[in-house]
Amino acid sequence: MANVVVVGAQWGDEGKGKIVDWLSERADVVVRFQGGHNAGHTLVIDGQVYKLHALPSGVVRGSKLSVIGNGVVLDPWHLVKEIETIRAQGVDISPETLMIAENTSLILPIHGELDRGREAQTSVAKIGTTGRGIGPAYEDKVGRRAIRVADLADGATLEARVDRLLVHHNALRSGLGLDPVDTDALLSQLRAIADEILPYAAPVWKVLNDKRKAGKRILFEGAQGALLDIDFGTYPFVTSSNVIAGQAATGSGMGPGAIDFVLGIVKAYTTRVGEGPFPTELMDEDGERLGQRGHEFGTTTGRKRRCGWFDAALLRQTCATSGMNGIALTKLDVLDGFETLKICVAYDLDGERLDYLPTAAEQQARCKPIYEEVPGWSESTEGARSWADLPANAIKYVRRVEELIECPVALLSTSPERDDTILVTDPFQD
Repeated sequence: MANVVVVGAQWGDEGKGKIVDWLSERADVVVRFQGGHNAGHTLVIDGQVYKLHALPSGVVRGSKLSVIGNGVVLDPWHLVKEIETIRAQGVDISPETLMIAENTSLILPIHGELDRGREAQTSVAKIGTTGRGIGPAYEDKVGRRAIRVADLADGATLEARVDRLLVHHNALRSGLGLDPVDTDALLSQLRAIADEILPYAAPVWKVLNDKRKAGKRILFEGAQGALLDIDFGTYPFVTSSNVIAGQAATGSGMGPGAIDFVLGIVKAYTTRVGEGPFPTELMDEDGERLGQRGHEFGTTTGRKRRCGWFDAALLRQTCATSGMNGIALTKLDVLDGFETLKICVAYDLDGERLDYLPTAAEQQARCKPIYEEVPGWSESTEGARSWADLPANAIKYVRRVEELIECPVALLSTSPERDDTILVTDPFQD
């Protein structure tokens, strides 16, 4: 059986939630392998809307095992609240349907305080963080001072870990004008939450390898998008983890050989939340129209997304860095009614044509998009479930996108409803 990795191929918000849900019906296990609860997935199932942040998208499918992998940083208090919210919507969540890797690093209240304290410094350029502590939690993980899920099970270990952590944090807090952390209060919070988190703890690496040996289908789910990758994104306006497909292996405890198909989720236009370069951004009526029709507001923050034309040059990069076998093209219906559409095929950097976005931030800022114009269509594509339902110009647009990004379309999504999907290539077909 094939195992599939799903990653966002732009700056996030590409519609991963729907595609993962659509695929999860055929999977046995759904694994979240990186990121924190700063990412949001919206699922619409039979008219019911589920908003997920820390939980894998598979939780809404009762027969599936959902896994939070070690590549995630986890806010345990947020997770407990999210579980309660989803349960209230009629979804059963138990240790039989949800597992958390024992070596998952925790996001603590002090991480959010540090995150927000840094962003509040007027002398420093803002990164655009959500202020939820994801970055500082990853810093502590790499700095070998994180509190991990397994630490909650032993009082002496937990106290030693907290002491080591606070030596670092109290020094930082002093520089930001924040009060020292109350050690006893933090330990009390951790002890209280332990009983609610530990029942879900498991050696996920072993569970997943056993599932693979048994021939089970595993779906790996990423958060954010490849252009926010800490190494290959538009640094420093990126997230704090690796987002590209290779992280599915290290963020779950499975080897690269477990990955059979990489599916990139791609919006039929481009959006971005927060700060950072955006070569095809539209500051005109077309940009406003895309935002209104696409309901472009962040699931987690509610922030209005910046909108622009499709950027094929960037997509070629993310297809390469994630080794994508195919893409799922979403929100095609948002382009309905445009007389002419534009696709960025390259950049002009001070008179030089580039077919990729350079690494240096100051060069990225100077890159101007080189567009190719293609005819739009007046007919509706919303709800289309076969190629025959699509206008001829819409099909031409999709085919041109495939040519430019050098990667085929495997799925085509034409509305938020899970069944409004055209299957071209089955990612689970080994």
